[in-house]
Amino acid sequence: MQKPVVNVMVKAARSAGNLILRHMSKLDSLSVFEKSKQDYASEVDAQAEAEIIRELRRAFPDYAILAEESGAMGSGRHTFVIDPLDGTSNFLRGFPHFCVSIALCEGGEPVHGVIFDPLRNELFTASRGAGAVLNDKKIRIGERKDLNGAMLITGFPPRERKRVAPHLAALEAVLGEAEDIRRTGSAALDLAYVACGRADAYFEAGVKPWDIAAGLLLVREAGGRVCDFRGGGDKLLMSSQIVAGNLKITEHLQKAIVNSNYAAAFSV
Repeated sequence: MQKPVVNVMVKAARSAGNLILRHMSKLDSLSVFEKSKQDYASEVDAQAEAEIIRELRRAFPDYAILAEESGAMGSGRHTFVIDPLDGTSNFLRGFPHFCVSIALCEGGEPVHGVIFDPLRNELFTASRGAGAVLNDKKIRIGERKDLNGAMLITGFPPRERKRVAPHLAALEAVLGEAEDIRRTGSAALDLAYVACGRADAYFEAGVKPWDIAAGLLLVREAGGRVCDFRGGGDKLLMSSQIVAGNLKITEHLQKAIVNSNYAAAFSV
């Protein structure tokens, strides 16, 4: 049985998801702005975020909030970390791959997570120590033992284009063994897909806390491992780097990132 806080988070995510879907028929008329170079948001992001915050604050008025569009609000041990529309660029083009992501963090670590894909009506939830679930069914990480034949996911965030050369070198290195690499445009769904075995592993740099907070908990609770490019597991929400998969493939992928000198690109 889900804990009461997760029920509230689910309600907030579904409410935001319904709002997002209502706007899909009028994409051409949406107000869109560029937050930074090649990083866009729309009025839908803001409206969905407001909907989530309203639902969460109704039940937990004293909890702090860290939201992609609104920033940090309040302080305390408990913080809701919100991405109201992860995959905005996909959404604005009518590309059917985006989601709502909400995590509750305690002392800087996610303890509850919800990722909702409104198009597919897929609801991923996780609570620390209680496992990960997709639409009420337990999920487990994939069992691939190494990169041989693996399906990987990565991303090319605009804020990391200055490191595109070492990133491409890392891709070249892993493609010597992996079957293929996907770039889907939603970090939260990438992590959810790794958690349920649809992809074997995921790595990306330039991620923000709201991109990964719920997803990294899903991976952990599905039996996987999450670390940064050098293998560290502390303060991942603030590290801007993530590698996720089962225990064995994560080790192989993380070492490949180091050997390709992609990890070293973040020391300068």
